[in-house]
Amino acid sequence: MSNTGTWMQRVAQDWLVLELAVGSGATALGITTGLQFLPFLLLTPFAGLIADRMPKQRLLQLTNLGMALPAAVLGILAVTGVAEVWHVYVLAFLLGSASAFDAPARQSFVSELVDPVDLTNAVGLNSASFNAARLVGPGLAGVLIAAFGGGAVATGWVILLNAVSYAAPIWSLRHLDASRIDAAAPADRGPGAIREGVAYVRARPDLLLVLGLVFFAGTFGLNFQITSALMATEVFGKGPEEFGLLGSFLAVGSLAGALLAARRSHVRQRLVVGAALAFGASVMLAGLMPSYLTFALLAPVTGLTALTFITSANTYMQLHTDAGVRGRVMALYLMIFMGGTPVGAPVIGWIGQEYGARWTLLGGGLLTIAGVALSAGLYLRLDRTRRERERRVVEPGVRAAPAAF
Repeated sequence: MSNTGTWMQRVAQDWLVLELAVGSGATALGITTGLQFLPFLLLTPFAGLIADRMPKQRLLQLTNLGMALPAAVLGILAVTGVAEVWHVYVLAFLLGSASAFDAPARQSFVSELVDPVDLTNAVGLNSASFNAARLVGPGLAGVLIAAFGGGAVATGWVILLNAVSYAAPIWSLRHLDASRIDAAAPADRGPGAIREGVAYVRARPDLLLVLGLVFFAGTFGLNFQITSALMATEVFGKGPEEFGLLGSFLAVGSLAGALLAARRSHVRQRLVVGAALAFGASVMLAGLMPSYLTFALLAPVTGLTALTFITSANTYMQLHTDAGVRGRVMALYLMIFMGGTPVGAPVIGWIGQEYGARWTLLGGGLLTIAGVALSAGLYLRLDRTRRERERRVVEPGVRAAPAAF
């Protein structure tokens, strides 16, 4: 329920910005998206530390309440007809701040609910639930916005529905059986805990490879909030219903990717790299589509490649990280994955404003592919250095194990 409401608000918030920022919608969308994800860059390291120190069941109840409040305020402002663009900017930042504390706790909480052997399946099913809501939410938001009149007031009612939807996870979390949660021991409260998490990742070339991939894909490729809105309105001349349906088409592929991920027993680096390359290529291809119909038909393919990449990267990080630092490692993962959006979203919005909507996809896909090549090259160099260092300490004639790329 809450995920459905979240996807409804994403469509409604974007449409509200386009209604309020006439003539500069692309730039305003980029700023809004950037502000909503800026807290992931600023706050996530501290959020990860809190996730390692505080019971996640209790923390997630607080974060869901923290996300409900900005949504309620924005909905009321829009419904009463007094909303302005700067209101959206401020409330998007506050919503993002609560999300920054929610995400690392939620990601690492999965490993406390299931046995390690089931973690890959659980992450895939978690993504399937999220994308099932993504399948329903955007289309439903578009229909409701159109039914309520299509203007700023209509978006406010949809945003208010999202505020109410946060009651579902709060209720569910309160009624979980705490005795069946395999919680990790709380992290030490001494100084240097955040540096400890960073040092752990720096010593692992395989984790650095995944972080490099998610940075480029998250910063330049995964900007569907902006790219779909610009393609629907500026290139194809469509309204809120068609815009909302694009999100649902994208979710068809995402849901398929999540269900396929749930079937995997393990995840290797080559899957993460291959999925990132396929995603970048599909984004570029989307920018070349000649009509709304062909663009919508390609959207499931883009969603499939995106979700395969996201799920495999997430699973790899969790499966190959010690439980005592998992919250901090996942916080770094999310900081890099989503924290790049404040940089990428305004850039993508500016590109759309100056060069046209198609270049938001062509440029984003090309930068994603370039990032994969750069990250893979850096990984091979770091891993070669690590293996050479290991050779110096092994017995003569014994070779170090090759990298499992």
